[in-house]
Amino acid sequence: MTYTTRVKEEIVKEPLNEAEKICELSGFLRFSGNFKDNISITLENASIARRIYCHFKEIFNVRPKITIRNQKRFRIKQIYILEINEKVEHILQVLCIMENHKKILPENYFFSTDEDIISYLQGVFLATGTINDPASSGYHLEIVTNLNREAVFISNLFKKLHINAKYLKRNSKYMVYIKNAEVISEIIRMFKAIQSYFYFEDIRIYRDHKNMVNRLNNCEIANQEKTISTGLKQLEDIKYLKENNLYSLLDESTKIVLDYREKYPETSLKELADIITMETDYKIGKSGVNHHFIKVRNLIKKHQEKALN
Repeated sequence: MTYTTRVKEEIVKEPLNEAEKICELSGFLRFSGNFKDNISITLENASIARRIYCHFKEIFNVRPKITIRNQKRFRIKQIYILEINEKVEHILQVLCIMENHKKILPENYFFSTDEDIISYLQGVFLATGTINDPASSGYHLEIVTNLNREAVFISNLFKKLHINAKYLKRNSKYMVYIKNAEVISEIIRMFKAIQSYFYFEDIRIYRDHKNMVNRLNNCEIANQEKTISTGLKQLEDIKYLKENNLYSLLDESTKIVLDYREKYPETSLKELADIITMETDYKIGKSGVNHHFIKVRNLIKKHQEKALN
């Protein structure tokens, strides 16, 4: 069972009031139904088929005809076909799907509360939505539609819930998608798929913690490399001073710092300052050590400029 299927299986177990059932059925039927002389819906999930069947029965007192077929492509699986042959025009009008024999999208009056919008989006997700398993790949939720205006409509519904969903054209269809892990988690919770929500959060927290540890390790390695590189450069400066008889020009405090740098070539400036303070009478901090090496740099620079002239 895929993670998307797990989420959908949980969604269809949650009870709804009548207004929410109408909204969910509207969203599902608008994006997965076929409308000619009747209403026809093809599904692969038995639980969703049962949910939709019950919605038609409870809201419109209509019992859809159910046909079950075995599809033999790669593996045998059952396909459920629901057909409604009565009250078709009335159903499509109540659900704000068809008007004057043309497909329409619900207006604002169709949604009285945020729960109605959530129920409609649940229906859309049950019809054509997917969520990547966070344990196997990146965070990604998408809903596929046929028309640009449908993608814009879904995106705007998410916006009413303060959720930023983007959309783009992919081949001949349009995809509404969300990649933010926290937002996807909130949508799963909003759809009341609680077990799937806990699973998603466990994986997300683990991955975030792992990424944080990796970033800290990378920072530590970078700092160590920087410390070693700085120490080697300072040793080169000390060597230059001695080879060019400049060491005697330094004051005693600077000589102490340079001597300890030679003893501890891989320590940071802070660690070097602490060692000098502990082992000598010369109390110094990180900035003081850095100041001495700036003096050394300036002395070398002047000597090199003089040599060029």
